[in-house]
Amino acid sequence: MNTYKAEIKIMPLKNLLDPQGKAVSSNMKNVGLPQISNVRIGKHIELEVIASDEKKASNIVRDACKKILANEIMESFEFDIKKS
Repeated sequence: MNTYKAEIKIMPLKNLLDPQGKAVSSNMKNVGLPQISNVRIGKHIELEVIASDEKKASNIVRDACKKILANEIMESFEFDIKKS
């Protein structure tokens, strides 16, 4: 068995309103950064998984994203896996 490190990026779907991102975007000019717009705020998750190979580790991480880490109705996810 091997240990793999996964880095997962979860973002709101592009066609959905991102209230947090909108609030940050609208305040950029107030803090002297009018060049910044269209901010989208998501989540970054790191975890370790024990699996026999990278493909199995990838399947486990995908399962975790689909079952508990991401709400696929509102969010998309992508991840990278590296052997630790």
